[in-house]
Amino acid sequence: MIQDFLFQAFAASAILGAVLMVTRRNPVAAVIFLVAVFFATSGMFLMLDAHYIAAINVILYGGAIMVLFLFVIMLLNLGHAEWRDLRGPIGGLVGGSIAIAFLGVLTRLFVGGAEAQPAVEIAGNALRAAAAEQSVIGIVARPLFQEYVIVLEVTGVLLLASIVGTIHLARRERT
Repeated sequence: MIQDFLFQAFAASAILGAVLMVTRRNPVAAVIFLVAVFFATSGMFLMLDAHYIAAINVILYGGAIMVLFLFVIMLLNLGHAEWRDLRGPIGGLVGGSIAIAFLGVLTRLFVGGAEAQPAVEIAGNALRAAAAEQSVIGIVARPLFQEYVIVLEVTGVLLLASIVGTIHLARRERT
């Protein structure tokens, strides 16, 4: 009972943090809310007994990647720019319809009945079975370096290109 409540609290805080992230005008505030989403996601991984994935999520994404994002934002001096948010009737209609869809899905999930096994138990049992067969690190590393090795390499090249592009944009011409 308490596990379901904690999982739902982490899920609700992740959704709230994501909504706050995309509605902020200040990019630094948006990055801070994204860090909160990463911590809430790590809490959900902890509830699923995936401690290694939770730690990697906090260390890698919440730490290193977000610090990189903050440096890029501050290097490009994006903190003071005024952007038009998606406001007005069209933005309200899109946001309201997405919110109603999420509320419908969450209501169906929570009121679904006693015959439906909670998603936490299903995912937790699958992770426990995989961890018993192979180590927790093997659960993450084996697919990453076997099935998804091309995706991993392309992501590394894209990150390198974004860093080079950021340095090129931030470099000022000396007169």
